[in-house]
Amino acid sequence: MTLHRRQFLQWATCAAALPAAAQPASAQAYPARPVRVVVPVAAGGANDVSARLIGQWLSERLGQQFVIENRPGAGTNVGTEAVIRASADGYTLLIAGSNAAINATLFASLNFNFIRDTTPIASIVRVPQVMQVNPKLPAQSVPEFIAYAKANPGKIAMGSGGNGSPAHIVGEYFKLMTGTDLTHVPYRGAAPAVTDLISGQIQVAFTEMATSLGHIRAGSLRALAVTTAARSEALPDIPTLGEFIPGFEASQWIGLVAPRDTPAAIVGKLNGEINAALADPRMKARFAELGGMVLPGSPGDFGKLIGDETEKWAKVIRTANVKPD
Repeated sequence: MTLHRRQFLQWATCAAALPAAAQPASAQAYPARPVRVVVPVAAGGANDVSARLIGQWLSERLGQQFVIENRPGAGTNVGTEAVIRASADGYTLLIAGSNAAINATLFASLNFNFIRDTTPIASIVRVPQVMQVNPKLPAQSVPEFIAYAKANPGKIAMGSGGNGSPAHIVGEYFKLMTGTDLTHVPYRGAAPAVTDLISGQIQVAFTEMATSLGHIRAGSLRALAVTTAARSEALPDIPTLGEFIPGFEASQWIGLVAPRDTPAAIVGKLNGEINAALADPRMKARFAELGGMVLPGSPGDFGKLIGDETEKWAKVIRTANVKPD
C-alpha cells in the first residue's frame, strides 16, 4: 500500500507540473481511437459482464469503442501482465478483480508487482459470495453448519473453482475464523463445482452470487449466508456471515486499472465517467442482477482497497498454506 500512495503522489505532482492548458486538452482529446479493455478471465461471470456494461457506457459517452478482449490464463496473470506491459497511454486497460490481490501472495515468482505496476482508475462493483449447501445436509443455518462441521472434521467437502480462486480463499478464511476442518475439492471453474454441489458430490461451496442465484431461488441449493458486511438486495432474507462470525467480511470486487504512469488527466476523465455510470439507476439495476453493489470512489479510494485486500488475503494464504495449481 505504501508503494501505491507514493505512486499516487507522483501522479499528482506530475499533473500539477503540467501547463494549465495542457492537461485539459489531453483529457479532452482522449480517446481519439478505440480503447482495448482486457478481461483476464473467460467470457461469462461477474468480471466479464461488468466489463461489458462499463465498456458500453464509456463507448456511448466518449464517442469511441471500448473493445472487450478476454485473455484468460494462469489465474488472471496472463491478461494482467499483457496490460502492464502495454503503453501507458490510456488505450489498453484492465478489468481487475479480487484475483489481483490474491495472486500477489499466491504466486511466488510473478513478473510484475500489481500495486507498483498499475494505475488505479475506478472501482466498479462489489459482488457478494454465497455460502451454500446441498439441501440434504442437516444444517439449516450457519451456527448449525459450524456445529455439524466440528462434529464431523474432514468429512465435509468444500468445492471451489480451483486452488487459489476467490471461492477457495474465502472458504479458507471461513475455516480459519470458525476453527472448522473442511476438505477442499478444486474444480476447473465454479460451474462444475455448483453442479456437483446440487448432486451431492460435495456439501458446501462459496461462489459468486451470479453463479448460483438461480439454483438458490429454485430450491436446488440452500443459501446459508452472504459474505459481504451488508445483506444483499438479491437475497434480502439471507443473513451475512458477519451476523454469526464477528468481523467476517469477504467479497469479490471489480474495477478498472491502467499501466503505471498513465496520465492523470486520462485517469480522471475515466473515473468521472465510471462514477456517472454507477450513479445511473439503470446501471445500478443491471449490477444488482449480478447480486452486486456499485462501488463508486476516487482512484485513491480504489488504490487503498487493492492494498488493504492484498494485505488481508496474504495472511489467509500464508496461514492456510494455499498453493496454486
